[in-house]
Parts: sequence; C-alpha cells; structure tokens
Amino acid sequence: MDPQLVKMAIGGLVLLGCIGLFFGIGLAIAAQKFAVETNPLIEEVLESLPLANCGGCGYPGCEGYAIEVVTNPDVPPNLCFPGKEKVAEKVAALTGKKMTAVEDTMAVVRCSRNEGKVSLKHHYLGFDSCTAANLAFGGPSACQYACIGLGECAAACPFDAIEMVDGFPEINPDKCVSCGVCVKTCPKRIIEIQTMKARVWVPCSSRDTGKAVTSVCEVGCIGCKMCVKVCPAQAVTYENNLIRIDHKACIAYGPSCEEVCVSKCPRDIFRYYDSRDMVKRDPASGLKMAG
Repeated sequence: MDPQLVKMAIGGLVLLGCIGLFFGIGLAIAAQKFAVETNPLIEEVLESLPLANCGGCGYPGCEGYAIEVVTNPDVPPNLCFPGKEKVAEKVAALTGKKMTAVEDTMAVVRCSRNEGKVSLKHHYLGFDSCTAANLAFGGPSACQYACIGLGECAAACPFDAIEMVDGFPEINPDKCVSCGVCVKTCPKRIIEIQTMKARVWVPCSSRDTGKAVTSVCEVGCIGCKMCVKVCPAQAVTYENNLIRIDHKACIAYGPSCEEVCVSKCPRDIFRYYDSRDMVKRDPASGLKMAG
C-alpha cells in the first residue's frame, strides 16, 4: 500500500478524533453549565400519581401537574381525578398543602336517543368517527343534538369505562374516574361530569322547541319550564334553551321538596339519579388503563 495514502488515512482519523474530542468536551461543559436542577419533591409527587396522563387535572399529563402542584402555591392537591382522595392525601402531605374534600363524580350522557326512538334522517357512509359524521349535516340522527353512536368516546376513554350498547355509550360507574376525556371528545357535547351525590338529572340535551322535539323523539325535553317553576330551591334553570341543575343547591335543600321537579315533568325526562347505588369502587384495587 502506498505509504502516502496510509499517512493521509491516519491523519484523517486523528483529525476526526480531535474534532470529536473538541465537540465532546464542549457539549460536556455546556450540559454542566446549562443543567436544570430537578426538584426531588416533583419526582416524589409524580411517583404518587397514577400516571394515567389523562389531562383531567387541566395540565399536560401527570408530570405537568406534579410540577405545578409543587411550584405553584395556588394549585390544590386534589386535582387528580383518577387518583381520587387517596392520591390527593399523598400529594397534600408531600407538598404541605391543605387537604380539601374530593367530590365523587362521574361522566353522564345527557341523551335518550334509543329510548326516544329517534329515527335516522340519512345513512352515514364514511370514516368510523363521530366527529367526521357530525360534519355531514350534523350526523345521521333526526335530532341534531342526539348521540351519533360511532363510539369515539369509548375509543378515547383511557380507563375502558365506556361500552357501546346498541350504538349508544353506557358508562361504567366503577371504572369512570371523571377524567373528562369523553367530554372533550364528543362532538355533540352531550357528555357531562356530574356529582354522584346528585338527586335528579335530565338525560336530554336538545335545544329545540317543543314541537320540533316531539316530532323526532318520544321522551325529549320540550322546554316547558315546569320544573323551573316548581323547584322550591331554585336549583333548576333554563339557559340557552337547555335545562340546567344547580346540584349544590338541590342537595343543600334536601328531600323535603319530594323531587317535585320529577313528578311535574310532562315528558318524564326529569328523573331521579340513582347511579350512586351502582358504584362498588375498591380504592385499593388501583386503576386499570385500557389496552
């Protein structure tokens, strides 16, 4: 082999080695100079969270919440809905923040499409997605506010708490942790987070006039406002053509009203809320993520 070529090869390797060494030392110095010190308390808080990364706390994942609850004195320790009271107590103890009551809640579907025998105005052919179907003239249901039923909420639920039965979402109260993913996913905005202490509720989200509702649904709310008029606690209001219930006011008033809102509803769509009796949560069992 030509000695000149050997010298050139060796020289090239030495040069590359020197360049690599130079940049390596530079990167090491930069990493040391610009290193961000991690707060060990943040790591402890993060380890106490269920790591569901559902976003129900309002922050980007469990790490985002851990950083905020440690560094921001205004962020309470009980925002982890999947963790419930058990996790809230751990976070409060680690951060030295005051523990407040954790309200037990779950998602509810404010729609009675199947019960109301809502017909189809057209047959949807396209992507198997509620969002996509909603873009096609508001979905296939004759009621423009009805559940589309393609199961986008069930697919999005990180806790496998929603099962599609006859094209309609049924929420398992034992699995639902109120993370709110289904609420954000539903294009019809008919899923809400509701306290499990609620006494009554209205499984209908229609904002149509009474005549329009009765023409497409056998049980839908017609907006007669009878419930608003008879509620002694003034807990029922009619806002933007939709019945709203102030559950705190309703619960505070107590059962002395004998749920007159339920008995006076001419469509029987104002109903008792009985999901509390269905819950059999075991706090020690932990959370199971959907596969």
